[in-house]
Amino acid sequence: PIEAIKIRMEEMQLKQKDLALAIGGKNRVSEVLNKKRKLTLEMIRNLTVKLEISPDILIQDYPLIQ
Repeated sequence: PIEAIKIRMEEMQLKQKDLALAIGGKNRVSEVLNKKRKLTLEMIRNLTVKLEISPDILIQDYPLIQ
């Protein structure tokens, strides 16, 4: 799901700061995109609307990087 978010951000010419409201702040965006924090249900709902990505993609599990 993180790669899908990154691809969509590139397609829409968005920067990390543009997702701050959807994810919960600039630091949280960085943590999520660097796979240090999992997406929450609220984040998935917000990103589905903001990025027009299917929630089916965003709910897939992925390993965190320590």
